[in-house]
Amino acid sequence: MEIVERPSPNFDPRPEGAFIDILVLHYTGMRTAEEALARLCDPAAKVSAHYTVDEAGRVYAHVDESMRARHAGVSWWAGERDVNNRSIGIEIVNPGHEFGYMPFPEAQIASVIELSRGIVARHPIAPYRVVGHSDVAPARKMDPGELFPWQLLAENGVGLYPATAGANSMTPASDESFSSMLASYGYGVAPDMDIPLPTVVTAFQRHFRPNRVDGLIDAESQARLSAILRLKNS
Repeated sequence: MEIVERPSPNFDPRPEGAFIDILVLHYTGMRTAEEALARLCDPAAKVSAHYTVDEAGRVYAHVDESMRARHAGVSWWAGERDVNNRSIGIEIVNPGHEFGYMPFPEAQIASVIELSRGIVARHPIAPYRVVGHSDVAPARKMDPGELFPWQLLAENGVGLYPATAGANSMTPASDESFSSMLASYGYGVAPDMDIPLPTVVTAFQRHFRPNRVDGLIDAESQARLSAILRLKNS
């Protein structure tokens, strides 16, 4: 894995007492890698990430892990209202839904896995705290999206991914029950966050049920959420 130093000025000290226990994966959502890199390193943009991984698998280091990068924005995960304070952010070069969303190349994902494995080895990041930008900001973001191979990452020790056994035999939960289960995993739902439940369900599906992303609580979504909660609590 090749790492290129490309420092960004857009960072702050982490709050006193904050420790790193969340890893957030993004896509860049821009037309080219160079366009994304320029923005992440532009002081006027005021945004950054700790790393960017391009299509060939090259890794660009922007912000030291000890510092607070500006990648998650308004966000929530498992009670944390400012995810930037305690997270590391990885941008993955992809044009995203706006500019021609496409599958992520093998070389790119191999580097994402290697980089992420190193990060979770250096910091106390539990598997359920490896998340996408859309997981922590479902009302604003869709990245890294339904084409991102979360299952492959989990198979390589990064994050969790549910088994689907029993999906056809489950009865979909009520809105209240499903919302409670989402909150138990870490998602921000009412009353903690003022986000419509279908929007949060959509974010869950992008990550854990990408074959159909429709925001509807169905038997398969119920089965996958139940399975992922069992994995989290095991």
